[in-house]
Amino acid sequence: MFEGLTDKLDRAFKVLKGQGHITEINVAETLKDVRKALLDADVSFKIAKQFTDTVKEKALGQNVLTSVSPGQLMVKIVHDELADLMGGEKTDLNIKGDPAIILIAGLQGSGKTTFSAKLASFLKTKKSRRPLLVAGDVYRPAAIDQLKVLGEQIGVEVFTEEGSKEPVQIAKHAIAYAKDKGFNVVIIDTAGRLAIDEQMMNEISAVKKAVNPHETLFVVDSMTGQDAVNTARAFNERLDYDGVVLTKLDGDTRGGAALTIKSVVNKPIKFVGIGEKLDAIDIFYPERMADRILGMGDIVSLVERAQEQFDEVEAQKLQKKIARNQFNFDDFLAQIKQIKKMGNVKDLIGMIPGMGKAMQNMDIDDNAFKGIEAIIHSMTPLEREDPSVLNGSRRKRIADGSGTTIQEVNRLIKQFDDTRKMMKMMTASKGRGMANMMRNMRNMNN
Repeated sequence: MFEGLTDKLDRAFKVLKGQGHITEINVAETLKDVRKALLDADVSFKIAKQFTDTVKEKALGQNVLTSVSPGQLMVKIVHDELADLMGGEKTDLNIKGDPAIILIAGLQGSGKTTFSAKLASFLKTKKSRRPLLVAGDVYRPAAIDQLKVLGEQIGVEVFTEEGSKEPVQIAKHAIAYAKDKGFNVVIIDTAGRLAIDEQMMNEISAVKKAVNPHETLFVVDSMTGQDAVNTARAFNERLDYDGVVLTKLDGDTRGGAALTIKSVVNKPIKFVGIGEKLDAIDIFYPERMADRILGMGDIVSLVERAQEQFDEVEAQKLQKKIARNQFNFDDFLAQIKQIKKMGNVKDLIGMIPGMGKAMQNMDIDDNAFKGIEAIIHSMTPLEREDPSVLNGSRRKRIADGSGTTIQEVNRLIKQFDDTRKMMKMMTASKGRGMANMMRNMRNMNN
């Protein structure tokens, strides 16, 4: 995400590299490039100018320490202003009601229904809540069926009233049902339109007035840039919602919506969608996003994702196997599955400081490990347990069975041996374990 903006900002800061001190001339030259980078990222001219004017004022008012280069100081100032532009600090979801009522609004195609399911899964797995999904979109033919399918996938009940065309009544009946059955969060998915219209606004306003939700979230496709910002403004004028959800952020190389929605509507971004899977949802942290935009990585989020998948008992078993040099292909496959659960592989590697820029031109998708898994699954239990038996004829059979070449099989076995050695070293140097593991996994796809 934001690859274009990151690259352009990096080039802008090069103007100050090697300079002994900050002057109006070199600051103006740098900020001209920063402003252009923001405009290219689909940030409005007004906000881009306000941003660079603020940065200029702070930069020229700084006493540069001898140990800090002008370039480093400018990056720090821009980082802080970017974080402030996006809201400063993360804003929590209000789920204190009994039940807590969350109303989901947005245009058709913005990802409302999918986000509703993602939010239900998030609250169930990470907040230990018992959510109820409500199918309040009575116009789009497939909306109710879509929510039912998603609800079944995450193990969350979906409330429907087949044949009803009254969203207000459906919402009221759902809340009564939730109270009766012990659900402590009600998530109401509402109808969208292909464009903003009065009927839609009146309808969702009526639902909000009737159920008095604890949270009203506006869902918008981040890839629509300034259109997303304009839509956010129009919805806020009628709904006065509590927060914004940016979907498809993983595909947004520009970032205009993420950078400007907060300053336009004065409402925080609370969640971002970062993929199609139902666990591909993140709380929005402005400071962490500023880190990533400036190519600094996001090691805190990476560690948090790793901790979510961490199984202490299994980790202790694995550590003993590694110490005895018994780490095998079954263990290796299990580690790949753990990493895949953490999210998109390229996104994960980009969280490691210094790795984001190196990954810009690499095409690594969710199927990055597909070939590796096919090779391992083509091995017999004995071969996975004891890789030393993998002679030439066995390797040819594995290549044929996995649809790969002998060269690819040989390369995987060689890299597996390197990984086994590296993981043995990890037992003595745990602090570097995650970075080394991610780097080794990345190399397997080169």
